[in-house]
This record gives sequence, C-alpha cells and structure tokens, in this order.
Amino acid sequence: MRVLLVEDEKSLSGAVCRLLGRENIVADAVYTGLEGLDYALSGGYDAIILDVMLPGMDGFTILERIRAEGVKTPVMMLTARGDLQDRVRGLQGGADYYLPKPFQMEELVACLRAITRRGDGAPVMELRYGGISLSEKDAKLSCDATGQSVKLGAKEYQLMELFLRNPGQILPKETLIERVWGYESDAEYNNLEVYISFLRKKLAFVGANVKLKATRGMGYSLEEAT
Repeated sequence: MRVLLVEDEKSLSGAVCRLLGRENIVADAVYTGLEGLDYALSGGYDAIILDVMLPGMDGFTILERIRAEGVKTPVMMLTARGDLQDRVRGLQGGADYYLPKPFQMEELVACLRAITRRGDGAPVMELRYGGISLSEKDAKLSCDATGQSVKLGAKEYQLMELFLRNPGQILPKETLIERVWGYESDAEYNNLEVYISFLRKKLAFVGANVKLKATRGMGYSLEEAT
C-alpha cells in the first residue's frame, strides 16, 4: 500500500512514516498544502492522510479541490481541530474518516486499513511484473518460474515497490532517495547503491527474469532480462 501524508509537523510526520514502514505501508511525506494538492492530484495512492492546518493551503481546500477533480482516493483528515463543526465540514467535503490529535499510532493504522478496504477498489496487495511479485502482507519477493521467494527489509521493499509501480521507467536517484529516505534525510547516493546491490542479489536468488538497470547520469529502471 502507498499513501500520501500531508503533515507540516515534521517530527510527527517522521514518526508516522516510520510506523507505516513497519507495517509495509510506503508513505510519501510532504509538508505544505500546495505540495499536498500537487501530489494528491497525481494519483497512484491507496489513501491520503491529510492535516487541516497547513502552510499555503488548508486541508479542507485540498480535499474540495481533489474531489472536484474526480480523485476518489480515500482521505483521512488528521488534525488537532477536533470540534464537531470541523468534523462535519471534513466529512461533508468528502473525507472518509476524521482522526483528531492526539491519537494512538495503532488507531491510525487500523483506521487507514478500514478506509482503504471500504473504498471503490481494494488497495493493491500484490504488485507483479515480468514473472515476479511483491506481497504487501509479508514483504516477500517471489518468482513464478522458480517458486522461490525471499523476504525484503523495509527499505528494500520500498525501493522494489517503486520499481514495480513504474516498470521500464528510469527513476532518478534523487527521486528514489526522497521517496525512501525522505526529503530531510542525509542519505547519499552510496546508500542507494548499497540497497540496489541488495535487491539485485535477491532478484538473482529467486531466479527472476528481470534486472535493475543503471543508466549513467540518470538513475535506475526495472527491466525484463533479454
């Protein structure tokens, strides 16, 4: 599952991202209303966690804009403003759940899974390409041809999910680092290269007919082996 987290409190955002990562849920974190709107309109998310009080554009406006554009992604409003009027406005605007702060992390995960289950379509539980599959349930990478599987670590899983969602597309190194390590991370290209090496070894272990191709000066792509 991939979610968009729009929350300007960076310490809270980081804590939520770490929690979701342990649940094999990949979170793209942004910190302003305008970024949130841009990412939400891009699609590709199973759910959106949306704060109300944001710099640049508030969460209610973001919600109204994405619903007006036909985005049906389930939305959880996450905010300290928990009075009845705000809850009603959020729900009437198209939110699927309203979780006031402070909250228990376990409650957030449970609510997130609930709103994705009852959406128009169930979240993707398994990604497939070129005879391999990646399971969200147990973070296992499997090969159809050999029947072999191997469990991935958290960052390995996040990287492989990005590649499987964008097969054949060159993903810039900067994008991979931002999506997996976060905007504020000190991670460098060598961190990424280490994990790419881990994934290549695991693809080889399961006997996959796909490879992670490096394009000099551009990035990496997941390609079917020829």
